Amino acid sequence: MYRSPEAEEGNRVHWDELAQVHYKSYDIDTLLNGGHVMDQLQVKELGDVTSRSMLHLQCHIGTDTLSWARLGASATGVDISGESIRVAKDLAKRTGLPANFLRSSIYDLPEALNERFDIVYTSVGVLCWLSDLDQWGSIIRRFLNPGGVFYIMETHPFLMVFDDEAPDLRVRYQYFHSREPVRWEGEYPDYSDGDYTVKSPSWEWQWGLQDVVQALLRNGMSLEFLREHPVISWKALPCMVPAEEQGFWRIPEDPLPLSFSIRARAAD
Repeated sequence: MYRSPEAEEGNRVHWDELAQVHYKSYDIDTLLNGGHVMDQLQVKELGDVTSRSMLHLQCHIGTDTLSWARLGASATGVDISGESIRVAKDLAKRTGLPANFLRSSIYDLPEALNERFDIVYTSVGVLCWLSDLDQWGSIIRRFLNPGGVFYIMETHPFLMVFDDEAPDLRVRYQYFHSREPVRWEGEYPDYSDGDYTVKSPSWEWQWGLQDVVQALLRNGMSLEFLREHPVISWKALPCMVPAEEQGFWRIPEDPLPLSFSIRARAAD
């Protein structure tokens, strides 16, 4: 397994910094007022979660974890950031929702958690923080009950090749995976709160769509579907406009896939 201690620790510090920022800028009021913040696309694709156990990997401050709990799941959220987990636990207390939260790197999780789950879930903006997708796939399989379901919705890797500062579509970054991460310095506006300037650096890996699929197949998962979508849940490029689907963005005339979703199943 390949791990980068510098990148892993740096990213932990990065997300510790942003936990309180996102506590203020995320849609917390919807959760406090009895609603949930899951988009309808994910709710439809994953299906009914009532009374099903769910492990949410890379849960950050737990807003999605608590939303699945509100939709009926018995949810456990995991994140590398201790400050994010502290905020998530506070949110669980404020909402009264029955969700558990645990601080752990994904790669250390088998030593920290012994349960198995009906569903393993993860979503947008997660894969770029991982140094080894084969090990990621192994850990997903490790925590699924026989016949259990894994679901991910994520930014399409093709979108990530484009210059996010250019007014039109210009290729700037590589598509294919490199073993060494890209280091991004701080001093840029946060994606959720544009008035906040991120101070800490971060380290990211690019993964192609084939990397994601192969990581699941190599670890004994079978694909139920792989879908590509012309919408994304954040304004990734200046040329994007609001989509008809609430909470999503698109490129005019929908020329490119902007996100993808996978549902896979463990063998019985």
